[in-house]
Amino acid sequence: MGVQRVMGIETEYGISMPKAPHANPMVLSGQVVTAYAQAQGVRAARASWDYADEAPLRDARGFDISRRVAHPSQLTDEWGGDTDDPTLANVVLTNGARLYVDHAHPEYSSPEVTTPRAGLIWDRAGEAIMADAVARLAASPPGVNLYKNNTDGKGASYGTHENYLMRRSTPFAEIVRHLTPFFVARQVMCGSGRVGLGVDSKRPGYQIAQRSDFFEVEVGLETTLKRPIINTRDEPHSVADKYRRLHVIIGDANHCDVAGLLKLGTTSLVLELIEAGAMTDNLSVRNPVATLQAISHDPSLTTLIELHDGRKLTAVQLLWRYHDLCHARLEATGEGSERHTAEVMRWWADVLAKLESDPMSAAREVDWVAKLQLLQAYRERDAMEWNDPRLKAIDIQWSDVRPDKGIFNKLRAGGRFTDLVSEDEVASAVTRPPEDTRAYFRGRCLERFGDDVVAASWDSIILEVPGRRTLHRIPMMEPLRGTREAVGDIIDASPDVAALLEWLTGDLDRR
Repeated sequence: MGVQRVMGIETEYGISMPKAPHANPMVLSGQVVTAYAQAQGVRAARASWDYADEAPLRDARGFDISRRVAHPSQLTDEWGGDTDDPTLANVVLTNGARLYVDHAHPEYSSPEVTTPRAGLIWDRAGEAIMADAVARLAASPPGVNLYKNNTDGKGASYGTHENYLMRRSTPFAEIVRHLTPFFVARQVMCGSGRVGLGVDSKRPGYQIAQRSDFFEVEVGLETTLKRPIINTRDEPHSVADKYRRLHVIIGDANHCDVAGLLKLGTTSLVLELIEAGAMTDNLSVRNPVATLQAISHDPSLTTLIELHDGRKLTAVQLLWRYHDLCHARLEATGEGSERHTAEVMRWWADVLAKLESDPMSAAREVDWVAKLQLLQAYRERDAMEWNDPRLKAIDIQWSDVRPDKGIFNKLRAGGRFTDLVSEDEVASAVTRPPEDTRAYFRGRCLERFGDDVVAASWDSIILEVPGRRTLHRIPMMEPLRGTREAVGDIIDASPDVAALLEWLTGDLDRR
């Protein structure tokens, strides 16, 4: 399998209205979703998302949390029934993604993809969609603005979650055992950097990752409080006895292409090691939560990680160990030459070598390094200390989604970073779905038969056929079905939704 598996990214965007700082963020988020949906001709009613198969309180450790004791933020399968409430805006897009209000933030959940490069493309498509929404709302002063980041610098954090399809047969305890050390160290490649230490950023300094200070426990079901390094939500959105969806909540929102590719690609490779039972080294970390935060607070990358067997390694050294285990596995299986796998392995080695010799040499590839380089230039020019509010303002402005305002966007336009995907690929992904997963069927149905799509979710789509009394729910439990190869010709040849259903059910005699 190498690096390839079904995966995707969910990104909550920071939101503000500069001229109305006390505006309700849920209402503002609804305006973002509605503005984009209306421009694309997509209905923005809550009924457009199908919640029938969602189970957010099911724990991978083998039990369900009672709804009576669950935090309200965990009840993601409930809604108030008011489809006119802007705070409940929730739509499926023609590229197969979901765009909706997640508590106080607009969230873009990418369609299912099968490679890290595709994950990068459709994640960047989300940035373009959010920038489009901001541009549309700018015509109605005072305007709403969005930020692809993970904290407001005042104590609030919002997530960038990853999802990976895994074999159900893999013991969850093995996932926890071998993935926890990797996540503790991964931030040195994939952290986005931020000004300030602690959840409220009040302590002066600069750290590697935006999310690390907000994690409190090693394993758990929650995502907004008592955040765990390993999240146990067991909501596969697929055949439950065959697959699990590993829900990863510890990552940062990336802007740099290389860091984004490595976030998905290296994690997928480590999961392959775990699934294959090929983790031949026990890399378990003592005090993983405290170590996670200590690493984040040390841009020099000299902090030592103490393993249970007594070894002490830096984060880079620990990642080299994972890299070498993956390399050995790929050599044994012959999968190392597959192009997507080879690309990830090449960048993994390149970035680790740079971080090991001189972290600042990775400024073209790694977000936290690039941001630190810029901030240091301002500090030296204007003699600023780390508690200078101007540095925090630059930090926030770095992630502004507007092409002409966001610092990262302007630096990217000037060629400061290593781009792996083209603007044309991103522009296409804004409206077109991936072709090798069920997202293709979902997105093309929205494109061709949008008026007849009553609801959709990751694993189903509900169609209304004009003239018929009953709705038709099409299950999509296998993520690798519904591809262009399987259904593309059928969708293209169907003049209406009734013909599509007849093709899909094989009932051609009634046509």
